[in-house]
Amino acid sequence: MTLDAIMPKIKLIVLLILAVLAVVLILQNTQMVVTRLLFVTIGMPLAALLALTPLIGFAGGVLAAMKVGKPRRREGEASA
Repeated sequence: MTLDAIMPKIKLIVLLILAVLAVVLILQNTQMVVTRLLFVTIGMPLAALLALTPLIGFAGGVLAAMKVGKPRRREGEASA
């Protein structure tokens, strides 16, 4: 077996381990916490906050990539 054949399996195993660890971490943190953002105070389970934080970061990254990744059309070029 070559490294090219083994690498996808290793990546899948590592991803599955990280996903299981994330689920365990979230499920073990169910106590209520108070979160303050500027003038808003929200009470929620810590598990919800732990799950919501990376989702907000991912969404922000996608939006930033969409904004930065768009090629600008030059004047005089026809669109496809």
